[in-house]
Parts: sequence; C-alpha cells; structure tokens
Amino acid sequence: MLENVEVLNHSCVKFNFEKVIYTDPFQLEKGENDADIILITHSHFDHFSEEDIEKVRKSDTIICIPQDLYDRSIALGFKRENIVVVEPNHSYEVLGIEIKTVPAYNVNKKFHPKENNWVGYLINIENCIYYVAGDTDITDESRKVTCDCAFVPVGGTYTMTASEAASLVNEIKPKLAVPIHYGSIVGKPEDAQTFVKNLDKDISGKILM
Repeated sequence: MLENVEVLNHSCVKFNFEKVIYTDPFQLEKGENDADIILITHSHFDHFSEEDIEKVRKSDTIICIPQDLYDRSIALGFKRENIVVVEPNHSYEVLGIEIKTVPAYNVNKKFHPKENNWVGYLINIENCIYYVAGDTDITDESRKVTCDCAFVPVGGTYTMTASEAASLVNEIKPKLAVPIHYGSIVGKPEDAQTFVKNLDKDISGKILM
C-alpha cells in the first residue's frame, strides 16, 4: 500500500504511480518537476508554497485548489484549463483518477474556519483509497471517512494532537495510518510515536518522516 508513497516533509505526500501526485509540497530539498497532479488543501504558507510548487510542477500539471487560491495559481502561471477549483463534499475525476474532498476545519480553535471551505482529499489509486486529511480537528465529516490508508496531522496547536488523531483513526478504521504535519512548523517526532502507540492493534501505524 505504501510501496510507491513517500512523506517528503510536513504534509507533503508523494504518490508515485502511473500518475504522480503531490499534496501540499513544502520545504522540499529538491524538485523532480514530475507532478501530474498537485492537491492543495488550503492557503496557509506551509501548504500552498509557491517555491515548492515550482519544484514539482511540469508545464501541464493539474493543480487542485480551494477557491481562495485561484488568483494566486493564475499568477504562478497555471493555465485556466489546468486549475481545478474544489469544494468540500464533492467528487472529481482528474486525469482519470477519482478524487473526493472532505471538509477540513477546526472545531475548538480559529486557525481553519469551516466557512473557508478548505479540504482534505480522498484519492482512489489502483482500488486503494488514500485519505490526506489536511489541517483539521475531529469533525462530523472526518468521522464518516472510509479509506484504506489515512495520513493525518498529529502536531497539535493548529490541528489534532497525536492522541486525538489516533482516536479519529481508531474510529474510521483504515488498514494503515501515517502521521504527518509535525517536525517542521509544529509538533515533534515524539508526536508521531505517540500516535502510532495509541492506534488499535488491528490498524498498522507507519512513520515515514
């Protein structure tokens, strides 16, 4: 399930299948300029990084973004036909890949308001559904997610804590769970370890960063 998947940094996950997909590229040491699709969860600098988008994009890369990033994507040189504006709770087909959006927001803090319409993504690749949660707390919508592999933020402050993330994963019961969003802006490597330790025994936890 993770043979062709890497967590490069922070919330940047690279899916290297027939199509190459990046989520939220940030602070990348190098760029392959090989992205077929870039999925952006929201507009904060550690998720929409112009510098890092330039490291992974090609001339025909498709970028999926919330509405508030449309003008900035145009300014980066993306053609209108290569921009997919996404909304929460919608399904899209991008280069033959089924992508669904899940609302991503805070319930007990103000960093990610629900009304901003920011998202996480469900990506169906080779009949495996990967959930990249975005910056979120435990929400009614995230508790209803069905997936095979979940990438969830564990750093706290702006998102779920490690124990909260484990609680969510234990509820939605993927086969595999991977901690992200720690070690750079917020959170420590210990948070990833706490997350894995708190997973139910029937869920495999894997630290990739």
